[in-house]
Amino acid sequence: MITAAIRVEQVFKRFGTVQALNGVDLTIQPGEFFGLLGPNGAGKTTLISSIGGLSRPDAGRIEIMGCDVQANYRAARRQLGVVPQELVFDPFFSVRETLEIQAGYYGIDPSRARQAWIDEILESLDLTSKADANMRSLSGGMKRRVLVAQALVHRPPVIVLDEPTAGVDVELRQTLWQFVRRLNQEGHTIVLTTHYLEEAENLCGRIAMLKAGRIVALDTTRNLLSHFSSHSLRLHTQGDQPAQFGMTKEDVEGWWRFSFAQFDEIEPLLARIRTAGCVINELEIGKPDLESVFVRVMQDRACA
Repeated sequence: MITAAIRVEQVFKRFGTVQALNGVDLTIQPGEFFGLLGPNGAGKTTLISSIGGLSRPDAGRIEIMGCDVQANYRAARRQLGVVPQELVFDPFFSVRETLEIQAGYYGIDPSRARQAWIDEILESLDLTSKADANMRSLSGGMKRRVLVAQALVHRPPVIVLDEPTAGVDVELRQTLWQFVRRLNQEGHTIVLTTHYLEEAENLCGRIAMLKAGRIVALDTTRNLLSHFSSHSLRLHTQGDQPAQFGMTKEDVEGWWRFSFAQFDEIEPLLARIRTAGCVINELEIGKPDLESVFVRVMQDRACA
C-alpha cells in the first residue's frame, strides 16, 4: 500500500461561531500536482495551517507521508515545505543567511551538499544576484521568491504553495512555475491554492473545491471541466434567425450564444442557420474553463 503524501480524515475546526472546517476528508498521493480552491472564508488557510501544524484541529487526523502532524510532529514537519501567503521575513539577514538559518532549523549540516543545493535554489529562482542583499532591500516579488526558497531548503517531499503568485509580475510567475514543474517531475508532491484559476487549470492534475469548510467537488481537472462546463459557440449575425435554433441573444448587439457538449453538434446547427438565410459575420468557439466550473460549483447548493 502506497503511503499518502497527505491524508486528512474527518477534520473539524471552529473559531467561535465560525465552523472553518466541517468534516474534511482528503487524500493526496505522492507525486501529484494538486489544486485546493475556494472563495475567501472557505477554509483553505485553516486547512493548510492544520496540515502544517500551525493550527490544531478540534477533531480528526492529519498525516504527512505517514507521519501524524500532532503525535509525530517533528517527522511530519520535515516532510513538508509551506510557502505562506503573507510576506514574512527577518529584516536583519541577507538572502543567503536566511536560507542558511532555515536549513539549520531542520538540522541540516553546513556541508558542501547543502551549499550546492542553496546555490541551485538561488539560481532556479533568479536570486543569485541578490544572495548577499539584505531582506529589507528586496522588492515584494523578490521576497516572495525567498519564501519559496525557504520552503525548499530542506528538500521536503511535499510542498504547499499558498497563493504563491499573488501580486507578482509575469516574469516571476514563469520562473516559479518552471521550477515547480521541475520539482514535481522529480517526484515532489505539490499542493497549490490560488485565485488565478488558469494557473490551477494548467498545472493541477486533480482539484478539490472548498465551500463553507466542506469539500464540495473533488476530481481530475479534465473531469471537472467535462462534467461542470461546456463548450460555447458565439455568432455575430444579421437578423434574429438564431433564436429559432435555441441560441441565446447576448447583451451586445448582433451576438448570439449556444452551449454544446460535443463538437459534432456545431456543423448541423450552422447548416440550419445558413439554410434559414442568416448571414454569419463572425464566429467564436470557446472551450470549457475552470473559472466557469468554479462559479457553477460555488453557486450550486446541491453540490454541497
